[in-house]
Amino acid sequence: MSKAVVCLWYNHDAEDAARFYASVFPGSAVTAVHRAPDDYPGGKAGQVLTVEFTVCGIPCLGLNGGDTFPHSEAFSIQIATDDQAETDRYWDAIVNNGGTASACGWCKDRWGLSWQITPRVLTDAIATGGTVAQRAFAAMMTMGKIDVARIEAAVRGED
Repeated sequence: MSKAVVCLWYNHDAEDAARFYASVFPGSAVTAVHRAPDDYPGGKAGQVLTVEFTVCGIPCLGLNGGDTFPHSEAFSIQIATDDQAETDRYWDAIVNNGGTASACGWCKDRWGLSWQITPRVLTDAIATGGTVAQRAFAAMMTMGKIDVARIEAAVRGED
């Protein structure tokens, strides 16, 4: 296990979440499932307690801690995409599997974890600064799922 790991709290379905992420994102896998050696406040002995997994190479630990601490938008995983097809694939996988769409490339999976599905053309435009960033940002602010063609048009000043 890596020295630094993102720990994500789930009610009782960390393994389902981890297996879903591994099926959607390349460079992702479930690497270990650990069962509780005894009863604990969120569950019983023998139930899945933690799940080690990666999301696009980022080491994570899913903890089945019960419903005490829900996920919030204060934490999200941002996935950089290279084109509209990749953006659509990830967005649709999350939203169409019990998730919810939000604004500006954000969506939430069925476990309540927030994701930013962000085309590189958008982050590159914002990093450019000046009027290019302003135009790309203004276009993004009108979107749910990011429309790559509209961002590219905004970058060119064709908005």
